[in-house]
Amino acid sequence: MPYHRGGDASSQADKLSGIVEESDLYEGFAPHVETSEIKTLDFYNLPKQTGKEPALRSHTEIQQLLQQGKKRDVKNILRENSWPINSPIRSQLWPTLCGQHQTKQQMLDGFYWEMVHQVFGTTELSEKPIMLPAFVDATHCLPYHLTSTGRAVADRIVNVLGYDCPDITYSPVLYPITSILLHFMSEEEAYICLAGLVGSKEKVFINQTKLQHEVTWKTVMQIAKKHTKSAISYFQRICPGLKLERVFMDWCWWILAGLPFQHLVRIMDCYFHEGIKVLYRVALVILNLFHKECQSNNEWSPDNIKNDIGNALIKFCKKIPVSPAKLLHAAFSIRGLSTQYISRIFIKTEMLLKSRSVLNSGSKQLIKSRSSDNLPTSQSQVNIQMMSHTLTIRELFTLWSWLPVRITMYQPVLLYTTEEHGCSLTTFYVRVEQHEPTLLMIKTCNNEVFGAYCSSRWFERNVKDDKGQRQAYFGTGETFLFSLYPERAKYPWVGIEGDKDLGHSSELFMAADSKMITIGGGEGQAIWMDENIRFGKTDSCKTFNNPPLCPSGDFEIRVLEVYGFVGI
Repeated sequence: MPYHRGGDASSQADKLSGIVEESDLYEGFAPHVETSEIKTLDFYNLPKQTGKEPALRSHTEIQQLLQQGKKRDVKNILRENSWPINSPIRSQLWPTLCGQHQTKQQMLDGFYWEMVHQVFGTTELSEKPIMLPAFVDATHCLPYHLTSTGRAVADRIVNVLGYDCPDITYSPVLYPITSILLHFMSEEEAYICLAGLVGSKEKVFINQTKLQHEVTWKTVMQIAKKHTKSAISYFQRICPGLKLERVFMDWCWWILAGLPFQHLVRIMDCYFHEGIKVLYRVALVILNLFHKECQSNNEWSPDNIKNDIGNALIKFCKKIPVSPAKLLHAAFSIRGLSTQYISRIFIKTEMLLKSRSVLNSGSKQLIKSRSSDNLPTSQSQVNIQMMSHTLTIRELFTLWSWLPVRITMYQPVLLYTTEEHGCSLTTFYVRVEQHEPTLLMIKTCNNEVFGAYCSSRWFERNVKDDKGQRQAYFGTGETFLFSLYPERAKYPWVGIEGDKDLGHSSELFMAADSKMITIGGGEGQAIWMDENIRFGKTDSCKTFNNPPLCPSGDFEIRVLEVYGFVGI
């Protein structure tokens, strides 16, 4: 069984004055860590103390802010507080940060050990090596400073997670993240943290399919082309035949396999709260720093790096010339890198890859995620045939081919239908608003069938901005329109084509209030429905560049159906 911290863990975690006694040097680490290997404990990354610095914040303070919903304040604290690498705060801070992303019901005490016994037949740690799941990248099972026992524990956690989450088909970063967590907590705590990160719906932490993996590194490449233009131009100039794809395929290893451990730990402080966008920012800083060093340091001269820039980047990271504090400060100082911007690039990249059907990685083909081949189960098909007034099986399969790949891993479920639940926008919201994504299907009194794939929760109509104002429009570029009868057609977001800025009117995805629902905008609304879900209208709009979805423009609703997806 793993260790458990004593009852004074809270008081320990709140003592944040740094190194006090030599005997307490490693108090922040778990027993399965080889502390003698952690040599950099001089904390060169900390500025010289003047006596005027504000005290480092405690776990209790951060926990209280999270309970009050003050996530922005927590974000700033995590960015600014350079807790020493051996601080005991992380034994409580990291589980708290990861726990806020947990979407499943809270695990019962002993749940993890029941899973271990179910998978291995015993809770005793085997002395023999454990075969790792297929989704693990065997070349990057990074243990950092774990002992042999710690590595065996990491192996076991990853196996149990694979058993509990069969939808994970490719996740090379999952093992390194497991190892990092284990430096500061018990086996059971690390598993619960991972479950929260893997199950997160609001933010992305860990990619879980080959498609997501490829979309991510291509997203980083697209962002780098805009935000590190000088570095990219320099690499292409010294290596005329360079394929940028080969460099960016390994972007996450610049951080996870390259950076010193004290840098990595401080990055994780922020990552466990903000998600993968923290790694995006750090990667951009690494590129800029490397470019700067290439111009002033002979070790990174063109002759020394041009044959393998990717490997040179990882070597550079091992000797990175800035402290963790300066690295993070530079990362969070990058302007124009909002969550919305990153999401837009990611969705555009995913949809382009899906539309091409074949995923390329340099000159090698990646096998398509198995999720792209999923179809609704026979039981789901029977249910839809029995209950739906808008969908035939043929039309269901057509819609399925248009869905984002990751959504096809789940089964459709009818959330709302006017035939059963009545014609009321209030009832619509009660039954639908917490589901994401949803498929909205309209059948008119003229038998036209059309609708929309809505990427965000309808509850977001109530979300307020920083000024306390409700946002008029919400949603993402994953939203699309479709027509099934009399014509079959899909109308994706116009932003998929090219990188040019199309203006605000191209991002009017979804809007709603107590009186109406709208999808698409800009010189017209693609779909508008009244509060009684009886009458509607459809026009061309700039968001989707669609024609009216029915010839008359105005329509009377015979049936409205809304589908969600089980397990999301």
